[in-house]
Amino acid sequence: MCDYSLETYRSRPAQLGERYETHQFPSFSIGFIAPGDPSTAVCMACDTKLRLEDVPARVQRSYFVSPKEDVTFTRLEKGSHHDGVRFANSAEVTLQELGPGVKGYLCDALLSHSWHSETVETV
Repeated sequence: MCDYSLETYRSRPAQLGERYETHQFPSFSIGFIAPGDPSTAVCMACDTKLRLEDVPARVQRSYFVSPKEDVTFTRLEKGSHHDGVRFANSAEVTLQELGPGVKGYLCDALLSHSWHSETVETV
């Protein structure tokens, strides 16, 4: 799932084991990217499990969370942006609220075969 506001950008699905970070696109919408590829939005399925790092201090104070947290990617129905995360304490924030520069590590992708990266053998 990628926010409607990111629909005009190139996108691809998230893959198990990859690292991401939140990024502010030219439209001012926040989405996940793979480091080094700021022009491609990385879309995640609802209920995907992520490990976040570098959660901003303002978010930590407002939602009583730590700098590193395990979260669940979710769709939020508040406001104009719907991509968000749910913390273990049930607090929910949009990616807009997280802001740019938050690191994420995909640690579970619903155990779907379509989300697992393929192993390529080299000879």
